Amino acid sequence: MSEPNSPDRFSEEKATYTVRGADAPDLDAGIAAIRAVVKTLPVRPGVYRMLDSRGDVLYVGKARALRNRVNAYTQVARQTKRLLRMVSQTRSMQIVTTNSEAEALLLEAQLIKRYRPPYNVLLRDDKSFPFILLREDHDFPRVQLHRGARRLKGQYYGPFASAGSVRETLNALQKLFLLRSCTDSFFANRSRPCLLYQIRRCSAPCVGRIDDAGYAELVQDAKDFLGGRRTKVQQKLGRLMSEAAEAMDFELAAVYRDRLRALTYIQGSQAIHAEKLGDADLFALACKGGTMCIQAFFIRGGQNWGHRSFFPAHTADVPEEEVLASFLAQFYQEVPPPRLILADRSLGEASLLEEALSERAGRRVTIKAPQRGEQAKMIRQAKRNAEEELDRRLAETSTQTRNLREIAETFELPEPPQRIEVYDNSHVMGTNAVGAMIVAGPEGFRKNAYRKFNIKRPETAPGDDFAMMREVLSRRFARLEKEDPDRSRGEWPDLLLIDGGKGQLSAVCEVLEDAGVHDVPVVGVAKGPDRNAGREVFHLPGGREITLPPNSPVLFYLQRLRDEAHRFAIGAHRQKRAKSMTASPLDDVPGIGPGRKRALLMHFGTARAVKSAALEDLEKVPGISRTTARQVYDYFHPAG
Repeated sequence: MSEPNSPDRFSEEKATYTVRGADAPDLDAGIAAIRAVVKTLPVRPGVYRMLDSRGDVLYVGKARALRNRVNAYTQVARQTKRLLRMVSQTRSMQIVTTNSEAEALLLEAQLIKRYRPPYNVLLRDDKSFPFILLREDHDFPRVQLHRGARRLKGQYYGPFASAGSVRETLNALQKLFLLRSCTDSFFANRSRPCLLYQIRRCSAPCVGRIDDAGYAELVQDAKDFLGGRRTKVQQKLGRLMSEAAEAMDFELAAVYRDRLRALTYIQGSQAIHAEKLGDADLFALACKGGTMCIQAFFIRGGQNWGHRSFFPAHTADVPEEEVLASFLAQFYQEVPPPRLILADRSLGEASLLEEALSERAGRRVTIKAPQRGEQAKMIRQAKRNAEEELDRRLAETSTQTRNLREIAETFELPEPPQRIEVYDNSHVMGTNAVGAMIVAGPEGFRKNAYRKFNIKRPETAPGDDFAMMREVLSRRFARLEKEDPDRSRGEWPDLLLIDGGKGQLSAVCEVLEDAGVHDVPVVGVAKGPDRNAGREVFHLPGGREITLPPNSPVLFYLQRLRDEAHRFAIGAHRQKRAKSMTASPLDDVPGIGPGRKRALLMHFGTARAVKSAALEDLEKVPGISRTTARQVYDYFHPAG
């Protein structure tokens, strides 16, 4: 569940929330609070935070001169309705001074990402971008997909638009340069080449089929390729193929030929040909019906590494140039900026953004809005993609709104639900049981709100689906009552969908009755005769049943919700089952970490053998001291 300043605190489409009594919005009180702060402010750069009566962050802003910027909020006639609402909720402020406006811009973006205030333009895509990592902490470097913090030693190439783009490039790297992709433990325990060597995707350094110098040459070729020096790699492969053919080594010549073909295929499969750009990112913004879409293309080393669409939140009444500038500042909090950023419009803060991003990157970063030439042509293509993606989004939103309205009519809800929670369980004969909750609303699936529940109460009998559903819902609503009793954070559901029939529905109704919750509608979704999709029966409290026509759009939507919950539950169960399959009795022995566990298993072969070993035998294991051996022995032989 969310804390007061957590990312989930507000519905991202809503810039206000319900407050009661003395905490209700009051414009005069807000202006008074701001004026009290203005008296203490210096005329220097910094960042300010507007706080409400609960101390939650409403807005984060930067300023070249703090006193002047903050004082502007007290001039009511010059403010938009959106800012007036913000001022009316403001009760205090927090100030941080900085050495420069560029430093303030970087801090502002960092705080926006941390607090996700309801009045700032927000980058809604929280998924980290995938990179290709060429690790350098091994004699034979490994190439792999990487997400998250870049702490491992090696060369990082990216960002890529998606994991699919990374896998395509990794596949090409295997064909071209035969670099290993296996883990270090797999590498260390090979006695013969694996299948990748047989299909010419690896040079098998694990068993000495290539020496250090030869592998290092392949690694350098991969770096040249990823760094944009593809012509150099192409010329080298062509020369080696010719030399092998002249030496009558036609099998080796065929290997180089296949690698050359793979390189040629990659060069011809780029949607945007940007060989002359080097490292650059392209951004184009489209706006329609109050919704904005930003299309981003990632070019590295003259290669198109994919594109992604973003739909920033809280953009009402905000100029498009300001939205794009705020988006870029937040976007490059996680992604290292390239040397060149191309936009489809001039930005008022372009020079400030350049200074801030250059400071962060440690080198010069340039922002341009090209008007002619190849760069302008690429920007126009990005703009066209943004408009098409926005049209698709608006069509989906319209359909979603219609579906929610019809759901409200079908199940006699007071209004279209803004938050639908769907629950399902997954287990195999009662083992590795998990419950799953997914969340959907007007904006589609809210995956950052998904939750999984490990079934752990002793009174829940293995395989009892009703008891499992009872445990999941009781834990869910107990936490809701504890953390959001006044329902002010938008975390309470407007509709519960339960994957199951009358039994599961009864279990959920019992939980809600015990919790004193009487205003949350519940519907059970049961498959029809012969478990055929399309003949679902919807069970409501009181025994009422509803069926929908087989071609009903609402039925398709409800099936999609049910199937998403089923997918998420099965995925959670499989993860838990896979983890349990690799679990060992040694994991629970105090003082036994991965190294000592490995030493014991290498010496005895199995955990069962370790468990039955004599103390004298345990003391003979390399790397195991007498004290550790005694700990292991006493754990498995508590009687002595």
